[in-house]
Amino acid sequence: MKKSFLTILMAITLFSCAAPEKKLETVYYPPLPQKPRIQFLVSITSEDDIGKKTSGLEEFLMGKQTSLNKIERPFDIGASKGRIYISDGAFKKILIVNLEKKEFEFLKDEGAGALIEPMGIWVTEDDIKYVSDKGRKQIVVFGGDNKFLRAYGEKEQFAIPLDVAVYKDRIYVCDRDKNSIEVIDKDTGKTIQTIGGIGSEEGKFYKPTHVTVDQEGNIYVNDSFNYRVQKFSPNGAYIKHFGYQGDTLGGFARPKGIAVDNEGYLYAVDTAFENVQIFDDKTAEFVAFFGEYGDKPGDMYLPSPVHIDFLNAGYFERYVDKNFKVKYLVYVGNMAGFKKLNVYGYGDWIGEPLPEIEIKKEK
Repeated sequence: MKKSFLTILMAITLFSCAAPEKKLETVYYPPLPQKPRIQFLVSITSEDDIGKKTSGLEEFLMGKQTSLNKIERPFDIGASKGRIYISDGAFKKILIVNLEKKEFEFLKDEGAGALIEPMGIWVTEDDIKYVSDKGRKQIVVFGGDNKFLRAYGEKEQFAIPLDVAVYKDRIYVCDRDKNSIEVIDKDTGKTIQTIGGIGSEEGKFYKPTHVTVDQEGNIYVNDSFNYRVQKFSPNGAYIKHFGYQGDTLGGFARPKGIAVDNEGYLYAVDTAFENVQIFDDKTAEFVAFFGEYGDKPGDMYLPSPVHIDFLNAGYFERYVDKNFKVKYLVYVGNMAGFKKLNVYGYGDWIGEPLPEIEIKKEK
């Protein structure tokens, strides 16, 4: 009996020791020997991918268990310190990736805060969640404790609210069927301005899907069927557009999620090209892209949302190459395939100096 107990104890001890983490291939954009600005870090699909551990006893008795908690169909992404929020179209829920606890959980929407068909999500600096709900035709708000706070959207105020962004006392609702951005006063809930309307002229939209704002309150809209991203001033005046209909870099075939960083770049997903294109915000010119179709590290499969996270780079430090320093994270959600959330790091090469590469432009 004593021998059997010692055998079990030894087995538990062995199973409790973490197996060495398999080192992923280092993938840079642009690839070496060019000076890289983005490194692919890891893909997250289940709790196993963020390091969820089972006890040695559980693993010994039950065998190696694969987590059943998974991301299925990400439509939009947000983040706060220690958490990534994903609007998941398969579950019709907001999935929370808890980086601190290394586990997944759902936002417990219930009662007056019950979600029907959540689409876009915007998370403020104080962890307030604004969710555009296509089924409710409302913007549903949850506090830092994930409890329901209030809902915006009186009868027929919104038709198909696909996305939402917040800047100070304004809420920007991307309404696909109204072909507009409805500007809502945060206190009263009233529409105080409508940007857009159907059309192909500057400042008009045809089936917009995503909206975001930058640090200065400028508004960016994915004008999907006009194959461009449009930029507006904080007061709603048209400024410029990015992209065009085309199958070359800088063009769009099926534009989706958009995000802006603090260094003057616009990120735009194209589901058809299965990549993310980066544009210079000042010139509106295409400057780079990353991703492609496939199953290699960093590849994409029907990508849709993109989100920039300035808060959680430390949680992914173990994936960062010693020759690279990450400034912020870029999340890209894949609606199909086995890798649902790709995590990239934007930053600077700090390794040995790289040779100057002359890039010849096509005539």
